[in-house]
Amino acid sequence: MRKLLALCLLLAAGCATAPEEKASGEKTSAETPTLTVWADDDRAAALQPIIAAFEKDRGVRVKIVQKPMGNLRDDFVSQAPSGQGPDVIVGPHDWLGKLVQNGVLAPIDLSAAASLFSPVAVRAMTYEGQTYGVPYAIESVALLRNPTLAPSRPTTFDEVVKAGRALVKAGKAKYPVGLPIDPKAGSPFHLYPLQTSFGSRVFGEGRKLELDGPGGLTFAAYLADLAREKVLSTSLTGDIATSAFLKGETPFLVTGPWDAPALVKSGVSFSVEPVPPAGREAARPFVGVQGFYVSAKSANPILANDLLLNYLATAGAQTALYDAGGRPPAMTSVREERRGDLVMTGFAKAAAQGEPTPNIPEMDAVWADWGLSQLAVISRQGDPAELTRKAADRIRAKIGN
Repeated sequence: MRKLLALCLLLAAGCATAPEEKASGEKTSAETPTLTVWADDDRAAALQPIIAAFEKDRGVRVKIVQKPMGNLRDDFVSQAPSGQGPDVIVGPHDWLGKLVQNGVLAPIDLSAAASLFSPVAVRAMTYEGQTYGVPYAIESVALLRNPTLAPSRPTTFDEVVKAGRALVKAGKAKYPVGLPIDPKAGSPFHLYPLQTSFGSRVFGEGRKLELDGPGGLTFAAYLADLAREKVLSTSLTGDIATSAFLKGETPFLVTGPWDAPALVKSGVSFSVEPVPPAGREAARPFVGVQGFYVSAKSANPILANDLLLNYLATAGAQTALYDAGGRPPAMTSVREERRGDLVMTGFAKAAAQGEPTPNIPEMDAVWADWGLSQLAVISRQGDPAELTRKAADRIRAKIGN
């Protein structure tokens, strides 16, 4: 009886697997290598044709999982160690420090392709001497100017303020400049080019916090002056500032390429220029770089690297991603092909003058207190220098600096 049962089980197993067997010698579905890619909605759609070509050429399957960008990094950190995470993720470069610290990213060899990308993009993808990603887009804030309201290009931010205030006084504008301030988080990203023009950086050598250095304190006083002159306001959010620029209610807007598609579609005339300095030094905006990374826990790391280096680090892929998102391409040849696109070219020029947002783990602890101190200064809740020092002390307590 036992022998008969065993025979039946073997026959059943054979019948269950028979449909996957192919006389041609092709791999069964169980043997087909599989990769999983995590991406947000915008990137997932643009990746579809690139992934389809990879699947056809390599005889593999790739599953694209759409995840909100706000959840992607932390979900990856929590799931990758158990092998439940993806093989490849899409995300900004300032995730690097935390991802490497948690041991979930594998370095890649970008040396053969590094010269294809802008230097700032390659620097952004580098952490402690190792390269971890293939960049595809760069972004930073720039100054958008309505040439009808402001025909002359300002060379300093004081000239921006002067021209804007004159238009407000004449009743030709509602706001001197559309410089967005988040009423809950401040605006460190948008204000950073002005801050750097006073010689202030977030971190110096040895990851030493420098927000309350001499330049940072001078910048805080400058913020207070702009608030007093009603140039900055916590009621001027990003949406309101962009809407005002579209309506011709402000001659200037400080924003990034994420607003460009809507502005171009509106038909409003504007130029894109680097944010001019407020202090004596160059204004260097934060540069964000988007890219692709390989999980250190990938079951198919060779395939994952093949996808990144041979399919995503190509002009065709970089062009498709630019067309989908509007961010300046990280690949210099693609930017050159689109140099007639003055909006993209303007944002690329602004980014070329910037510096990558620090990708070290300590940066996570900086944003909140930094932004809140700016809000306090703009709202005139105390002495600008004292507010800045206290915020820096809170940050140091968090990062042990």
